[in-house]
This record gives sequence, C-alpha cells and structure tokens, in this order.
Amino acid sequence: MQDVRHSRTTRIVAALTLFGKRLTVLTQRRISLFVFAWVSFVAEVTIIGTGGAVRLTGSGLGCSDWPMCTPESLVPLPEQGIHGVIEFGNRLMTGVVGIAALAVLLLTWRHIHARRELITTGWFALGSVLAATSVYVVVSFTPAEEFTWVAANAVLLAGVVWAAISTTRTAPGRRDLVVLAWVVFSGVIAQALVGGITVLTGLNPWIVGFHYTSSLLLVCVTAAYLVRFRAVPRRRTRAVPGWFAGLTHITGFFLAATISFGVLTTASGPHSGDANVIRDGFDATFMSHVHAWPGYLLAVLVVALVIAAWSLRLPPLKWLLVLAVAIVVQIVVGVWQARDGLPPLLVGIHMVLAALSAAAYTVVAMRLKIAAAATNSPAMSVETA
Repeated sequence: MQDVRHSRTTRIVAALTLFGKRLTVLTQRRISLFVFAWVSFVAEVTIIGTGGAVRLTGSGLGCSDWPMCTPESLVPLPEQGIHGVIEFGNRLMTGVVGIAALAVLLLTWRHIHARRELITTGWFALGSVLAATSVYVVVSFTPAEEFTWVAANAVLLAGVVWAAISTTRTAPGRRDLVVLAWVVFSGVIAQALVGGITVLTGLNPWIVGFHYTSSLLLVCVTAAYLVRFRAVPRRRTRAVPGWFAGLTHITGFFLAATISFGVLTTASGPHSGDANVIRDGFDATFMSHVHAWPGYLLAVLVVALVIAAWSLRLPPLKWLLVLAVAIVVQIVVGVWQARDGLPPLLVGIHMVLAALSAAAYTVVAMRLKIAAAATNSPAMSVETA
C-alpha cells in the first residue's frame, strides 16, 4: 500500500514538474515576443528621428547612390563628410528596424504554435530572395541598369506580400497579431524601396513626404500590436457611449489632417534635405497657418474627450491624458519653431512628437472596445482586431 502511495506521489510530482517546465517555456516565449514588440516600436520611432536628422542637416544626398553609398563604395567615403555619415547611419537604422520586425513575426508564429506557417514563411523567404537576385542579374544587363536594386526590391516586396496573404489564411490562432506583424515587416521592406526611389529622384518632396507618413503609420501599427498582444483574444464589445466613440473618430480625422498639412508645410519650407534641392511648391508661411488651424481644433477635441472620459470613468482615460500632453507639447514646440525661423532641432522634435501623438491616439481608439464576457457560445471565441 505504501509503495502505491509513493508511486502516485512520484507521478504527481513528475506531472507538476513537467507542467512547470512547460509553463516556464511559454512564459519565456511570451516575454521574448513582448520585448521584441517594444524594440520594434522604439526602432520605428527612432528611425523617424534619424530620417529627420538626414533631412534637417541637408544630408539627404549624403550618399549619392542606393543601396550603395556611392557607385564604388557601400559605406561613405571621407570626401562625403558628415552628411555621408548621417545618411549612412539612417540606412543602418533601417536594418535594425527590419531585424526587429522579422523577429516579431517569427516569434508570433512560435507564440501561436504555427510550425507549418513558420516553415512556409522560410520557403517564401528563400524563393523571394532567389527571384529578387534573378531580377537583379537580368536588369543589370539592360539599359535600365541604374534601377536594378529598385526592381529587385520590388520583387522581394511582392514575395513578402504573397507570403503574408498565404500564411495568414491558415494561421491557427491570434490572426490579429499575425496580420499586424506582417504589415510591419512588409512596410519595412516597402520603406526601403521608397527610400531608394527618394534618392534616385533627387529628394522629390512628394516622395519624401510619403516616406515620412509611411514611417508614422508603421509606428501606429507597432503600437496596435502591443495593445492587441496584451488583450484577451475574444470578441470585443464597445466600452464607451456611441457619441464618445464618434467624437474620438472625429478627433482622429483632425489629427490626420494636422499631420498631413504638417508634411506639406515641411515640404514647402527651407529643410529640403540637400542644399541644392530647392522647394517651389506651396507658400511655407501660408501652409504653416493651414497646419495650425486643425491643430488647435484637435487640442479642443482632446480636452473635451479627457473631460468626458474623466467624468464617466471610461477606459481610454489614461491614454487620452498621454495624448493631451503630447498635443500640448506639440503646440508649444510648433509655435516656438515658427517664431524662431524653424531651427532644425525643434523641427526634428516636432516630427517625432507627431509620431508619438499618432501612436497614443491609436491606443485610445483601440481602448474604445474591451473583450466581451466569456460564455460557452462558439461565437464568443471569434477574434476581432
């Protein structure tokens, strides 16, 4: 009888030990994914700062070629001076952003135990690289030789998008995280392509503006990933009154308008990215006023939302306060830089704060809903973004 009890105790201890080990592995995987998700977010914000430094120091053509810094060298040469170093540093930051995005994607597959999709992603990666290499070789023997890297990057991007669509359809769970991870990784590849086109077109202001706006959107997507990662994977239900949700979306419209007019204002201003690139578009003074009008309305709307959320004790309150602080600082910096003749440092701070404001608003918008109460109904287990 004693031997039987001892055997049962041994089996229980072994089972608990095994469970503890598995729980530890799962916890470590979750922590690793959470850390890399934050690294990805910080990297996306950082590259807006380094990209701004390129433009504001006149280093946009510090590297005259792409992806090489010069036709003969991958790295900047001494005669390119500090401008070459700044531009090349920003390109290196692109590599950091890409590695972080890839890590999040791979760790997401591991997090949801999607071994098949992880292997499929690897095969797509191999195929895309081989296809891009083939296109590079073929185009290099044509009159369009200077666009070899652009063509190869475009093929690589097409392969990434194809892989995203194919693997997302078969994801065994947390499809919301899979979609967001693929959007960020695909966006980084696309941004590398846009960056090359920016250099090859001599810093076309419209492409430069699109480049910045795309980076800002990637900051928002990485912020959304962090929110969804910590969310309960269940159907979501609205946690605020309908009028509050509507007012929040109107606020988002004015935030987008403020940022858009800000991009146009910068494109019309003195910071073109290179001393030899002259802006001849909109009037910078007039655009600065147009940029400010929706900004002031945005501030009023955010204050109204904070008061309402505070009175009703609504879930978005904390992040509305963060957004309010960011908007107030933005207004102060905006007025300051306008009165001081747009000093590069203040303009750079203004650009980064715009991205952080957009990220804060993204969190606010996602806090408008919460996970519905769990039930035994199959419909309640559906994941929605």
